[in-house]
Amino acid sequence: MLFERVVRPTLFRLKGGDAEAAHEFAVRRLAGLARMPAALAVLRARYGVSAPRTVFGLRFPNPVGLAAGMDKDGLALPAWPALGFGFVEVGTVTAHPQPGNPRPRLFRLPDSGAVVNRMGFNNAGAGALAARLAALPRPLGVPLGISLGKSRITPLEEAVEDYQTSYRALREYGDYFAVNVSSPNTPGLRELQDRAHLDALLAALVGEKPILVKIAPDLPEPAIAELLEVCLARGVAGVIATNTTLARDGLAPADQAGGAEAGGLSGRPLADGPGRWSPSCTGRPTAGCRSSASAASSPRTTRAACSTRARRWCSSTPVSSIEGRPWSGPPRRRPGHRDTLRLARAP
Repeated sequence: MLFERVVRPTLFRLKGGDAEAAHEFAVRRLAGLARMPAALAVLRARYGVSAPRTVFGLRFPNPVGLAAGMDKDGLALPAWPALGFGFVEVGTVTAHPQPGNPRPRLFRLPDSGAVVNRMGFNNAGAGALAARLAALPRPLGVPLGISLGKSRITPLEEAVEDYQTSYRALREYGDYFAVNVSSPNTPGLRELQDRAHLDALLAALVGEKPILVKIAPDLPEPAIAELLEVCLARGVAGVIATNTTLARDGLAPADQAGGAEAGGLSGRPLADGPGRWSPSCTGRPTAGCRSSASAASSPRTTRAACSTRARRWCSSTPVSSIEGRPWSGPPRRRPGHRDTLRLARAP
């Protein structure tokens, strides 16, 4: 209740309701908190949840994690496990530092429990993230994922080397790596989901650390099947379903104007929308990347993404969350979080 009654209204008023200003404010404050061991201990006592499972060789303290996009540059890493997250994914990071798209580029749709963003992979670059991770006390206590993307200045034909540059700089620090080829906010990026591009990219990356591929929810089923064939052939550890969507289905009438902004939509409308794809077979862990506006939506999405033959993975598959956080706050040990863990275990 503290979050809903005090924290959220305060954040939503910052700089006249600028969503990105609130995001930056929260990350800065959490970065400060991350340097206070006593405060982190208090948070762990309140929010910590133990529901361990092992997926692609990594032990997750619980299956609800923080998706890429919230803490792109790893500024507040020790704070996230203390808030109850069972893993943390930083990035999306690119080989070259880049400012992203012009502001404003992040828009709340409050009646729909959704967000539209066109951030454009704003980050300080793989080298800066590597330096920060090198200085971070280890272990973090939860698996650390690193989301890799293509630099905007890099032409598509040089994408493989661009991803490799980031991977080489960061491979000793990440427990797993997510290959982001599905953001709608970098021109041409989604072309990397095509068979030839994806095959070349995975051939260069798969091997040392678990590699997951983050896909778009807007792909037609034949394209999904083709993508999964490449993933299986190249031995990826799993698929992250899904990135944001270009669709605008399910928005409340009051959010139609905000929904008209360019960018990817995430949040509650995706729970029953295009994010609930169901390919014929994955044979690999399918991690639900969903805006957990409700306790039930993330595990439901994960199960929807799993086929009959891959269904066995769903009881242990991680679920990452980001855009649900403005509405619900951190995961909690109160009934909603217990329901999430219960549903994540369900067959």
